Amino acid sequence: MPAEMPGRERRVPGQQGSDRPILRIQEDLWAEALGLAGVVESALVQSVTALCQHRPELAAGVKAIEREIDRREVAIERECLRVLALYEPVASDFRRMLTVLRVNRDLERIGDLAARIAKHVRKLPAGPAVLPVPEALEALAEAALESLRTTLDALARTDAQLGRTVIAGDRQLDRYRSAARAELKASIKRDPERVEDWLRLLDIGRHLERIGDHASRIAESVIYLKEGEIIRHSRGRPIDPLP
Repeated sequence: MPAEMPGRERRVPGQQGSDRPILRIQEDLWAEALGLAGVVESALVQSVTALCQHRPELAAGVKAIEREIDRREVAIERECLRVLALYEPVASDFRRMLTVLRVNRDLERIGDLAARIAKHVRKLPAGPAVLPVPEALEALAEAALESLRTTLDALARTDAQLGRTVIAGDRQLDRYRSAARAELKASIKRDPERVEDWLRLLDIGRHLERIGDHASRIAESVIYLKEGEIIRHSRGRPIDPLP
């Protein structure tokens, strides 16, 4: 777990001293966000394994995981908004709350994309008619999963440098996506009777690339939390550092 952010306790106006201090609430929300991150990682692992190992039975279980992700995401957002409305957080407290809100949203989107991948996998042919997954698409899937794992490690450790590593690796995912797209377009020309299946794989490639984008956004949030720098539009050059 990362060290506590500096700041002083705040209490709800008009309430008595039995209120929980904001730092304790932040720690609880941080733990909830990391718990959600673990569930999201499980969903993506299951979807990627189902794709690469031709195991549609694994894909079938991702929908239930997505529902759990949605439930947790809503609960975390509601608690963040409640705290922001009732307390008066100082700058560092506010930065941490805002980071939880941002990461929460990106995690939910990754879970949604993992569920979409699983849905496509369930509809792919099995048995003797199984569709070969292009090597570039498998590489993209593995790279997207590794990107998520690294960014979640950076989040848990509040490691800005590791976050920058995730951002730098996003270009490799783009290259894998381009290679997979080229392979699949050639497959469509070569085997047009299975065009719907090839298009499903193209969609999976697009979803995997988007997962990489969201992993990079989480990495940007880690940098913002640790250093107070917004690098969303600069990818390395700080914008508007906060105290």
